[in-house]
Amino acid sequence: MKKILLSLIIISMFSFMNKSFAQYEKIFFDFNIKSIDGNNLELSNYKNKAILLVNVASNCGFTKQYSDLQQLWEKYEDKGLIVLGVPSNQFGGQEPGSNQEIKKFCEVNFNVNFPMTDKVDVKGTLAHPIFLWAKENYGSSAIPKWNFHKILINKDGKIQDTYSSLTKPTSKKITDEIEKILNIE
Repeated sequence: MKKILLSLIIISMFSFMNKSFAQYEKIFFDFNIKSIDGNNLELSNYKNKAILLVNVASNCGFTKQYSDLQQLWEKYEDKGLIVLGVPSNQFGGQEPGSNQEIKKFCEVNFNVNFPMTDKVDVKGTLAHPIFLWAKENYGSSAIPKWNFHKILINKDGKIQDTYSSLTKPTSKKITDEIEKILNIE
C-alpha cells in the first residue's frame, strides 16, 4: 500500500511539474532581431500592438507592395499597428544588397519609414527563430512561399492569420483583421 501511495505521489509531482513548464508558451514578443541598422530590436517593445510581419525583397514583382505597406503603416501606426519588414534573399536571390543598400532603396523609391530588420533567412533550418516559431505554432501556412508573405500577429503575441504574396497589404481581408485586433469600428 505504501509503495502504491508513494508511486501516486511521485506521478502527481511529475504531472504538476509538466503542467507548470507547459504553461509558458513562447509568443512573438519573446524574440529579438537585429534592425536594418544593426541595433537590437526587442520585440517586447511592441507588446499590445498588432504586428504585420512581412518578408520583403527589392527586386521582386511584388516589390511595389512597399507602397501599400507604407500606406498601411501611416494609416494605423497611431492606432497600434507595427509594420515590420524582414529582408530575405531566399526567393530567387531578389534581395542581394547589403542592409544599407536595402534601406536606401526603400527610402528613395517608396519613402519607407516603418521598422525593418537585418536580412535573414525566413525558411529552412537556418530560418530566424521568429519564423521557426511561426511554423511551429501556425503550421506550413506561416512559412513564406515567396517574397512579401505576410503574418499578422495579434496584441497577445500570437498569430492571427497569414497572407500570401498575392494578397495586397491594403486589401479588405487584411485591413478588416487589423481593425478587429485594434478594436477599430
